[in-house]
Amino acid sequence: MLTQTQISSASFKQPTSRNLPPAGDHALGTIELMGTPMSFSRNAEIYGENEPADYLYKVISGTVRTYKILADGRRQIGAFHMPGDIFGLEAGDSHTFSAEAIADSKVLVIKRSALVALAARDNDVARQLWTLTGRELHRVQDHMMLLIKTAQERVASFLLEMADRASASAAVDLPMSRQDIADYLGLTIETISRTLTQLESDAAIELPTSRRIVLRNRPALNRLNA
Repeated sequence: MLTQTQISSASFKQPTSRNLPPAGDHALGTIELMGTPMSFSRNAEIYGENEPADYLYKVISGTVRTYKILADGRRQIGAFHMPGDIFGLEAGDSHTFSAEAIADSKVLVIKRSALVALAARDNDVARQLWTLTGRELHRVQDHMMLLIKTAQERVASFLLEMADRASASAAVDLPMSRQDIADYLGLTIETISRTLTQLESDAAIELPTSRRIVLRNRPALNRLNA
């Protein structure tokens, strides 16, 4: 709750229709104008599960994970948010997941009530919010489908996703640990390590370090991702 207190005491810009980007501009333009940047150190909590969802967030630098602790104590990571990503969108008034900075991160924080109020009187802003909500729903659906695949299919899908999000044709530097990956894919860390080793043996990938992965055979990974 300390982080939320710090956020609530920050100074936020008041949006007006005059300072919005022209219609047709990128859907996140309004966020850029209205947000207040804040820094979070590695493993710092940005918000907790069940806390009021009073703000939206955009990653400027670093990486953020959203997660939930299950009844048996296991952690399920819902998403990894990288520079340019919006997170903290909720259907209700409280957060269903917690959010933490994986590495030192800078995040743009925007008051949800201010943006919703502006959307109520500006159709372009309303469309921007609809676009953001649709992207979040699509991400959740993709993650649900990922969790019914085999371990090898899950890992291949994850590597392709990370490469695409980093705009990397071959080498991908992962900001998250293997434990993070395991908790995202619903696997054990041993299964993650074993599967990566198998993909390397099959010449689909190369593992220069534990965080750096080179995609040597994208067609083979794509076949596993189909």
